[in-house]
Amino acid sequence: MNLTDLETNLGFIFEDKSLLQRALTHRSYLNENPDLPWLDNERLEFLGDAILGFVTAEHLYHRFPEMKEGDLTSLRAALVRGETLAEFATQLNLGPFLYISRGEEAGRGRARPALLAATFEAILGAMFLDQGLEPAHNLIVRLIDAKTQNILQERLDRNAKSLLQELSQGRLKVTPVYRLVETRGPDHAREFTVEAVLGAQVYGAGRGRNKQTAEQEAARAAIARLEEEFTAASVAEAQAALDAIAAQAQESSQAVETPAPTEENG
Repeated sequence: MNLTDLETNLGFIFEDKSLLQRALTHRSYLNENPDLPWLDNERLEFLGDAILGFVTAEHLYHRFPEMKEGDLTSLRAALVRGETLAEFATQLNLGPFLYISRGEEAGRGRARPALLAATFEAILGAMFLDQGLEPAHNLIVRLIDAKTQNILQERLDRNAKSLLQELSQGRLKVTPVYRLVETRGPDHAREFTVEAVLGAQVYGAGRGRNKQTAEQEAARAAIARLEEEFTAASVAEAQAALDAIAAQAQESSQAVETPAPTEENG
């Protein structure tokens, strides 16, 4: 792949192309090619992780001046977690440009979330070393702005399992149970399917590369169903109340229209 295409995706032209090359190099590639004159991307990943945390915190601090510290911390955590960084890497199309071993290639390493997330952080570190904080800052803000809105709308900044427990215990008086229903795939690429059960009903199912991720996805699906049920119940209750008011009004109207009997006509 031509690295110029990747620079276009990044919106940034490296003065030192070797920094970009190093940021894309997984250690497995050097294990197969020990004579290459450059290092893997792990030190750049370390640097990029620190830059990402700082820029994200600073951006959220100014964007949400009234948000409490705990909520800012939760939102930042949602923005810098591995799954989110892998999404950013996919948006930038980093996968095809990675230097990885044949083993990683065979194991679909170019699409592996952990590898993509680490490479994204390494890219940030390389941009900082090449031309300072500003270009890395601009890239981070460009990517997290839209994601921040999505997280706030979907409440993904909160632990989905905790939120489901609050909703189900508060409204249904039951505690969610997570049930592993399927495990498939080779050892290096396992996929787990988990169901979220409330009472005797399955409210949501989720899949993931580990049980924890699958449980979170199942919890999100269950939350969506619960909210639909709560909305439908609220609409039904409101309609019942309106019907009762209308019935009372009609009874009152009939009582006014029908005069009470008197001694003369009784």
